[in-house]
Amino acid sequence: MLFNSLEFAIFLPIVFAGYWWLANRSLNWRNAWLTAASYFFYGWWDWRFLSLIVISTLVDYFVGITLGRTDQRWRRRGLLVLSIGVNLGFLGIFKYYNFFIEN
Repeated sequence: MLFNSLEFAIFLPIVFAGYWWLANRSLNWRNAWLTAASYFFYGWWDWRFLSLIVISTLVDYFVGITLGRTDQRWRRRGLLVLSIGVNLGFLGIFKYYNFFIEN
């Protein structure tokens, strides 16, 4: 789904209306709605890569939860390095791997 496509012109108002309909509910419901809409948007492009964004989301979510529970500086740094490493690893493998192999 491209940003200038008819599908996106239909998708965006639905997501926007759903977000405002959930405005009276908790922030967790609105975040869940936006996360589900993001997964749908990303999966529309190619469902085979949907696992990448799900794994990235789960890693970052649990790292964020753990960061909120710990005060140890070395543990916080390790968690941050883990999160950044996973995300940059996905980027490096799935975006730049072919570039480096060909050159």
